[in-house]
Amino acid sequence: MRPLSPLVWLGFVGVALFTPGCSSMGSRDEYAGLPRTRERQEVVTAALAQVGTPYVYGGMVPGEGLDCSGLAQLAHLAAGVRIPRVSSEQRRAAVRVVARSPGPGDLVFFRIGPGQYHVGLMIDGDRFVHASTSKGQVLVSRLSTPYWQGHYRGAGSYLN
Repeated sequence: MRPLSPLVWLGFVGVALFTPGCSSMGSRDEYAGLPRTRERQEVVTAALAQVGTPYVYGGMVPGEGLDCSGLAQLAHLAAGVRIPRVSSEQRRAAVRVVARSPGPGDLVFFRIGPGQYHVGLMIDGDRFVHASTSKGQVLVSRLSTPYWQGHYRGAGSYLN
């Protein structure tokens, strides 16, 4: 039997490289909520690392005590992005998210009382992480729940 010529080998390699394999890349929906930039990934990761941290008004100490705007500021600082300290200022200074639904790393703002704003940080298309006064800790909630929908006042971003 004759050895295969280099051109035949090249043909086999070409077919192997350009023929799809048996594994799946997953559906588009499966990846739809993942952060698309390193900056967004860093912000989301930093915020999620604080889940379970006690709520402390004015708090800015990771693992010991945070309030909602402190959590947002801390998460952004982890990615090298400076944002205002107070939720009303964070809302005012952020670039409004209007052409799309809020996504990973975007801030979501809620009015919870006269002159009182609350801020959370989106993880994906529905979940957000925030420092909850009523639950006394940093936790994950769903934007789609009736309570949060009733208090929702918009989204903004400091990220690309």
